[in-house]
Amino acid sequence: MENTMAIRKIIKYGHPTLRKESESVNDFGDDLQLLIDDMFETMYAGNGVGLSAVQVGVLKRVFIIDLRDWGDGKQKYICINPKITHQSMKKQSGEEGCMSIPGIYAPVERPLRVKLKAYDRTGAPFVLRAHDFLARAILHEFDHLNGKLFIDYLSGDELAKITIPLRKIKRASRNIR
Repeated sequence: MENTMAIRKIIKYGHPTLRKESESVNDFGDDLQLLIDDMFETMYAGNGVGLSAVQVGVLKRVFIIDLRDWGDGKQKYICINPKITHQSMKKQSGEEGCMSIPGIYAPVERPLRVKLKAYDRTGAPFVLRAHDFLARAILHEFDHLNGKLFIDYLSGDELAKITIPLRKIKRASRNIR
């Protein structure tokens, strides 16, 4: 039987799965390979930069990033069972959005640099040192694996500005489960 890539449904804000902690990957077989391929297909279809498995309803510690439009030398990153081993004290502030919270963007402060240990799709370990936008993307996707969303970093005033759109997304999420 041939595995063909598919666009998976992205779960939206309000769905309880987004707030759950993901489990470690132990099997690097065909199911994982298909999940990774589907995640890229889904991310590209939604014009995203990153996507974690939890966003397609799979509670596994996997995320992908593709900075094809950001001038990064290496475009695709596949991070399985990632661990953040260092975060710089120096911070950066930038606008973030999320495919699970469509249409909402807000400024988030994050470390300027991170160091990550993870496994690639074959199970080979690697270390990734990242800064600027790649560091932001890594931390955003890593948060998803622990049930955290970028809106959790917003101040009360910033959150108040997006309360109505968040309620609409949450209501729509309840209606399609």
